[in-house]
Amino acid sequence: EPLTDMRPLALLGDSVTTDHISPAGAIPKGGPAGRFLMDQGVNSSDFNSFGSRRGNDRIMTRGTFANVRIKNRLADGKEGGYTKLMPEGEIMAIHDACQSYAERKDPLIVFGGTDYGMGSSRDWAAKGTSLLGVKAVVTKSYERIHRSNLIGMGVLPLEFEKGTDIDSLGLDGSETFSFPDLNDDLEPGQKLTLIVSRVNGESEEVSLLVRIDTPIEVEYYRHGGILPFVLRQILKDS
Repeated sequence: EPLTDMRPLALLGDSVTTDHISPAGAIPKGGPAGRFLMDQGVNSSDFNSFGSRRGNDRIMTRGTFANVRIKNRLADGKEGGYTKLMPEGEIMAIHDACQSYAERKDPLIVFGGTDYGMGSSRDWAAKGTSLLGVKAVVTKSYERIHRSNLIGMGVLPLEFEKGTDIDSLGLDGSETFSFPDLNDDLEPGQKLTLIVSRVNGESEEVSLLVRIDTPIEVEYYRHGGILPFVLRQILKDS
């Protein structure tokens, strides 16, 4: 179905790794995951690491995009897992912003540069992205495994055409984004038009390449990810 009025969660640069995206390391006391654990009566001395709690989606989602070294242009120079809640313009933790967007039923989109998702294959880099409410990711290029993992979690991966990127479009986070032509006739490698709607009332059309490369990936995406696809195949055959 069409994706409309998406809010940007992050405007990221080149070489964003899965370690930037996926929860890793010790759970910080002041972050969303640490605050959640304290609310459940867990002492900070017992937090341990994200890795020790990787089976708990409520912890792992709160640690997605929370790496202390990630640089989101929407955070006005503040490093770490922060973004700007729009249209208010308030800087806050990425998970907290996603909670507000979810209450409003606003879908989210992430923009990046070259080699997005490079490094080790971290399954939570795609899982957390999806659970935060991100419906699409637009970059200059992807690391192969992360691209397929996004599809497996029902997130649409797209690429800028040559000469187009965050800077050429002048994106600052105040825009909303739509794919009005996205429908059930999606095909591998097709072009898709992104509508960029600006606060001054102007809009711009941008042609993007859909990085769903094979027919079976189309099926995974149509079903909302590989797990719903497999479960529906089992039900159909039973």
